[in-house]
Amino acid sequence: MLILKPIDMRQFTSCCLVSLALLQPFHPVAPASASTPNTKDSLTASSAASLYSPKDWKIGVQMWTFHFVPFVQALDKADSSGIKYLEAFPNQTLGGGMPGTFGIGMADSTREKVRQLLQSRGIHIYAMGVITPHSIDEWKKYFDLAKYYGMSYITCEPLKNQWDAIDSLAGIYHINIAIHDHPKPNVYWHPDSVLAAVKGHQHIGSCADIGHWARNGLDPVACLKELEGHIYGVHLKDIDTLGKTKAKDMVVGTGAINYPPVFEELKRQHFNGYFSIEREDNWYNNVPDVIATVKFFNEQVSKL
Repeated sequence: MLILKPIDMRQFTSCCLVSLALLQPFHPVAPASASTPNTKDSLTASSAASLYSPKDWKIGVQMWTFHFVPFVQALDKADSSGIKYLEAFPNQTLGGGMPGTFGIGMADSTREKVRQLLQSRGIHIYAMGVITPHSIDEWKKYFDLAKYYGMSYITCEPLKNQWDAIDSLAGIYHINIAIHDHPKPNVYWHPDSVLAAVKGHQHIGSCADIGHWARNGLDPVACLKELEGHIYGVHLKDIDTLGKTKAKDMVVGTGAINYPPVFEELKRQHFNGYFSIEREDNWYNNVPDVIATVKFFNEQVSKL
């Protein structure tokens, strides 16, 4: 007598699926490799590149340019120059009936008055400097001040034994550290010394002072290339003689520095920080010089 066993439906389904798979045509698939591009990532990078434009660059003024007058009067000068972005200069007398100077010593009420004054003018402080705090507690006070005004970075020449601590603070506050280069014998006169501070510190970068590099006998474009990916801000100034640390300050575009290649290199790097005009001459009548620099800047950007 034939005895029929119950069918195991799981085995039956499995056999059917295997049989169907064997009947499908075979299409070999190339193995994934590191060189195989990720289409989605490539499209994203391509889209970002196509959206980038130097016309979005922001130009401001380093308030050292107007440090011979109180902060309130300096705001008038910046406003008259068509400037809406500032790199504040700590210890500048406030004026306007406010006591003391701009900096970490301001009372809360004074900070608020300054904030309201800036807001009424439609002016934003994006950075401040150049500072060299001597303690981490002092650094914390500067970070608190920078946070209060919504700054992007602090321009400084920090002590070497502070690198680790200030990098950590920069990460906590989400405010970067931009190391400035003064002329020799300043410790940060060469990009190599700035890169030493950058190494292992993701929130430390450069405030590229084009004029001082030229004073130091360095090629500004070569310096920019060396610091690529680490430039947070740029100081715009010009000089009458290359390679001379005491060279006379000139209106940008009228001196010895060849600026078009500088702008071209920053465009190539997709620089997205701030430009700070820093005029260090003609102190009491330099508004026309700042206006001329803005005009030169806009002309150069339009050619990129």
